[in-house]
Amino acid sequence: MLRMTTASPTSVDAASPPTGTDPGGGVLGGRYRALTLGIVSVVLVIAFEATAVNTAMPVAARQLDGLELYAFAFSGYFTTTLFALVVSGQWCDRRGPRQPLFAGIAVFGAGLVVAGTAPGMWVFVAGRAIQGLGGGLVIVALYVVVGRAYPERLRPAVFAAFSSAWVLPSIVGPLVAGAVTQHLGWRWVFLAVPALILLPLAVMGPALARSEREHPAPRGADFDRRRTLLAAMAAVGAGLLQYAGQRLDLIGLIPGAAGVALLAPAVLGLLPKGTLRSGRGLPTVILLRGVAAGAFFAAEAFIPLMMVTQRGLSPTLAGLTLTSGGLSWALGSWLQGRPGAERYRAVMIRGGFVLSTVAIAGAALVLVPAVPAWAAALAWGVGGIGMGLTVASVSVLMMKLSAPEDAGANSAALQMSDALGNVLLTGLAGVMFAALGGGSMAVAHGSAEGAGSAGAFAVILLTMAGVALLGALLAGRVRARA
Repeated sequence: MLRMTTASPTSVDAASPPTGTDPGGGVLGGRYRALTLGIVSVVLVIAFEATAVNTAMPVAARQLDGLELYAFAFSGYFTTTLFALVVSGQWCDRRGPRQPLFAGIAVFGAGLVVAGTAPGMWVFVAGRAIQGLGGGLVIVALYVVVGRAYPERLRPAVFAAFSSAWVLPSIVGPLVAGAVTQHLGWRWVFLAVPALILLPLAVMGPALARSEREHPAPRGADFDRRRTLLAAMAAVGAGLLQYAGQRLDLIGLIPGAAGVALLAPAVLGLLPKGTLRSGRGLPTVILLRGVAAGAFFAAEAFIPLMMVTQRGLSPTLAGLTLTSGGLSWALGSWLQGRPGAERYRAVMIRGGFVLSTVAIAGAALVLVPAVPAWAAALAWGVGGIGMGLTVASVSVLMMKLSAPEDAGANSAALQMSDALGNVLLTGLAGVMFAALGGGSMAVAHGSAEGAGSAGAFAVILLTMAGVALLGALLAGRVRARA
């Protein structure tokens, strides 16, 4: 659920406490307690924002008369994240994670304010894009903290803690956001979240400063201008592709071609060699992160809107449909961190993809009137377990397969794959939605246009189920050749 840079070679793992001097204890032991609570509190804020946005987005898009840009409000976030990931990784490598982490939190909050005060849908999308810049800075910094401050034996538990931080927001977020949306207005869902940013800053500041003193970042190297340029090309190219997809006319071919021309070389330059052809070992690990995140979150973005328009649910109940996924995600992540699970990494990744496939396809069944609406929540609970198994296992396996001098660049590539998967697949879902008439559908449940838009949701969900199934087929390639 978290998303991260492509940087020059870094010593993320090399800076971890040497095995021989590992003081023992868990992530909440005396040495790590304050830092763990601090970084988990950051994830908590991000999680609450994400669940709140999912709940408020259908109402916001309708009131801003921008339903045709619904997918853009999600994919715009990940488009700017592509650029921020690279910048943050290099910033972390040269100055440590504290500066980019705090800067990212501030930018994230600024984006929330822009979105919450937006007079129209395009300004709202711009606010989401600013949030993406902040989110990209934050997530890379968090991974660098984990790589430098925690020994290898504790990293699975830290990733499990990241997932556990989504439990409370998954339960409370839709209820609070739904109530605020219905009684105060959707804008307050965005404007109230920045106040929560103060908590992570207060909790983790001293602990992070101590960690940086113990594991200082190497200094003196300049930013890699080539990688920064490639990241900018990827972000602009992805944005042009999304814009072209929304036009659906001959003129749209021009920005579409320009987007491909920018995006293709950028992706090849930023991801490890062999990623796009699913080379065995690390390249497939990197690829599967994007496949998993893209398929699941592209489907998730449209489920609340589907529940409001097709089943007549309130924003609160529609948002609660996704709660089961947040809860079960933590369960799946916890399972992958159990003693003895290490030998079954590839099996857990494949099983996670299978569960995600079943969940996404199962959510589409709610479009059948005879199927109860709560079946979507049941399906998403299954998908959450799958994502917990897959995402955490992929993160652990990436670090295991990375040489110390490549750990930072590979962590960056993992997050780049995540962001690309979200941008491209959510953008594809938006194109399908617009092409099949979803953007012009009536909001009223039971109307002729609303009923006719069911096909748009069905195509989106079944396509994403197919992408998840592809991930299951590729999962065996995470094992490197002997």
